[in-house]
Amino acid sequence: MAPGQVVPEGAQSLLHFNNQTLRQIVHLTVGGSRIRVVLANTFGTVPLAIGAAQVALRDKDATILPQSSRVLTFGGAARATIPAGAILLSDPVDLVVRDFADLAIDLYLPEDTAALKSPVTLHPAAWQTNYVSAPGNQAGVVTLPVQTTTSYRRGDGLFGASWFFLARVEVPAPGAVGSVVAFGDSITDGTGSILDMNNRWPDQLARRLAGAGQRLAVLNAGIGGNRLLLDGTGPGALARFDRDVLAQPGVTHAIVLEGINDIGRARQNPLPGAAELIAAHRQLISRAHSRGIKIAGATLTPFEGASYWTPEGEAKRQALNDWIRTSREYDAFFDFDAAVRDPAHPTKTAAPYDMGDHLHLNAAGYKAVAETINLAWFRPN
Repeated sequence: MAPGQVVPEGAQSLLHFNNQTLRQIVHLTVGGSRIRVVLANTFGTVPLAIGAAQVALRDKDATILPQSSRVLTFGGAARATIPAGAILLSDPVDLVVRDFADLAIDLYLPEDTAALKSPVTLHPAAWQTNYVSAPGNQAGVVTLPVQTTTSYRRGDGLFGASWFFLARVEVPAPGAVGSVVAFGDSITDGTGSILDMNNRWPDQLARRLAGAGQRLAVLNAGIGGNRLLLDGTGPGALARFDRDVLAQPGVTHAIVLEGINDIGRARQNPLPGAAELIAAHRQLISRAHSRGIKIAGATLTPFEGASYWTPEGEAKRQALNDWIRTSREYDAFFDFDAAVRDPAHPTKTAAPYDMGDHLHLNAAGYKAVAETINLAWFRPN
């Protein structure tokens, strides 16, 4: 997909690859001295060939720091195939990375992915520019010969970008260093946080933790358009919770911000109602507790003025938020709603925090909600 191509809001990239190398940028929260990259063909229906893979420290744009590149192998082999529906773990490599470093992960894709006639596994709204090379295996090249990027322009004028075939990056850390998963929809994913700026609320939380001397990795499991009960952009929250939260290495905490898309897309329909949404949240709580994970709920932020706001939906939001605040079923709650609502009109987001669509926040809004999170909650009991 050429930079600037318009993609309808809610759609995903149509980009395919053919004998090209993807250089994708991942912003770490906690550094270390070893790296493992996890690739994914989760939604693919046929195997995906990986002709070569490398990881390096990013310098700027599509350039890596010389001598930092490391070949990724898979069971000792430099080439690999990811079966349909599977993930693929690389062998660990020695690479010293500091906290908040940018990694460049190169994947050489020798086949024509369009010809495979298989769904492409991607994260549609990465809010991070990634790079696609001219033809050939360019893995590890210091300055990638860029043919295009994974960036796009949505129909509403917002610029975005995607990640492809990446599940996560693992950085082994001492046993005392855990991780918190931020689990949610586009407000967790970072819509409105500005491309390439790392200003999503999980990014802001990671910086707060580091500033307080608390070493805790922050994993962003937000998906724009996600819903609790039904599939939307990706599987619904109940369907993906085990994969995206419980299966993450070292996870000790989770923060849930989910439900606004269930409410908004229902419009005036009474279902799902607050009772159904609360039942779904209770499922997430029970499943986290079964693995010894502490879990907090975040109140849903205001959305009056958004395209799918209705009085009926507002009543559901208020009821769900009241339950999150008062039920004590979550181990803690963080009042994102109170942090960004307009005091004169509490069903609306205050103008300094509104991205402009009356649903998503801007960077200041994401900073405001991150600051409601009590860092003491993460300390060992």
